[in-house]
Amino acid sequence: MTDRDATLGALAQPPADRFRFVHVVHRNYLVWRQLLGSALVGHLADPLLWLVGFGFGIGSLLPTVGGLTYLEFLGSGMLCYSVMNSASFEALYSAFTRLKHQRTWEGILHAPMTVTDIVVGEWVWAALKGALSGAAILLVMAGLGLVKSFAALWLLPIMLLVGLAFSGIALVVTALAKSYDLFTYYFSLFVMPMMLVSGVFFPAEQLPAVVRIAGELLPLSHATALARGLAVGAPLDNVAMHLLVIAIYAALGLVFANNLIGKRLTK
Repeated sequence: MTDRDATLGALAQPPADRFRFVHVVHRNYLVWRQLLGSALVGHLADPLLWLVGFGFGIGSLLPTVGGLTYLEFLGSGMLCYSVMNSASFEALYSAFTRLKHQRTWEGILHAPMTVTDIVVGEWVWAALKGALSGAAILLVMAGLGLVKSFAALWLLPIMLLVGLAFSGIALVVTALAKSYDLFTYYFSLFVMPMMLVSGVFFPAEQLPAVVRIAGELLPLSHATALARGLAVGAPLDNVAMHLLVIAIYAALGLVFANNLIGKRLTK
């Protein structure tokens, strides 16, 4: 199935106004399933290698971390990293390809669709891919005996929310990008430093106060705290605050992305 065929098939029936974005999600799914094998390897191999390599390698040399084995500590962090990485990649590279090179979004606008339908569809689609990657890591953790209770199932909707937060941020970057080069700065100057201050690899409490406070303002810190508490039984407080911060990032990302992409497509 070609990219054009998927677009035409997904938009063949005029949808109800409120749920037109679902057809954008469906269209992207039709394309993605043709590349399912390489897509799964690309998004799952990296976090799994980190989990196995660092968890068993460095973990065998370390004592417990906050009452957890290092494999438990790292696994819950890598779960959130996987959601972030997959959602960001989809909302950056794949979305930019559809925006600039394939001009898919311009074609969709010839159907009874709006810019908001496209942006919301891309936002939800990228979040779903992120949640799928996170669910796969959670399944691996369960297979390794790292998941402590059925409370971990609450992570499934939380991972979708985390995916919405990072897909919204990434779509803002996509709206501003003139080429793929900008995405290198996004990963090097935003994603990588955030991983280091958000408690993914080591407890954030040992960082300098200024760095720790900065990390607490970032969505990955709150996602990691939720994952660690629900998946491996670490102490978990301020659940509502964690969810609120992630939801604010998701909402603001969508609003800014919608405005910026709207201006870019209607020039």
